[in-house]
Amino acid sequence: MNQIRRCSESRAGHHAACASCADLLQRHFSRRRFLHVSAAGLAGAVLTPLRVFAAPGKYDAMVLSCIDPRFQEPVSQYTAGRKLTGKYSQFTIAGASIGVVAPAFKEWHKTFWDNLEASIQLHSIEKVIVVNHRDCGAAKIAYGDAAVANAAAETKTHREAAAEFRKQLAARHPKLGVEMGLMALDGKLEVLS
Repeated sequence: MNQIRRCSESRAGHHAACASCADLLQRHFSRRRFLHVSAAGLAGAVLTPLRVFAAPGKYDAMVLSCIDPRFQEPVSQYTAGRKLTGKYSQFTIAGASIGVVAPAFKEWHKTFWDNLEASIQLHSIEKVIVVNHRDCGAAKIAYGDAAVANAAAETKTHREAAAEFRKQLAARHPKLGVEMGLMALDGKLEVLS
């Protein structure tokens, strides 16, 4: 410790003191020490049961929601109110179903469908619960200002995205159920049929 203090307190003899600091640090952080710590971490990861990583089992659903920070808590409250806490997998993407079906976001589509497939395999889900929301910036990006200019246009846009999502889901996973909703800014959910 005195060697480190000398290194920071005195400019005279700086090189000699810093060499002493390097020697001190090297003793504490040697290559051998690094390998021991790395090996212990690797052994811990290998020995951890796989179920901790994959959490296989039977779950009720996958919840698809938007990235909008304003809706993280309302979606959580909605799922808790349905007694789904700890019983669903989750996928969050800009626009929720819009991010999955809109041509503007075509690069994202495969990621969602691959993730859904993994959730089916790992979690044995039986349905997808989709929570789109009002005042969605992704809807405006995907379909333009007119598509969300007023409540009626916005609802129509979300209904069309919901219909396309249902169509694609039925083609890929005909046995999987789906629930579609449009959440207001106050957290109330309107069912999209």
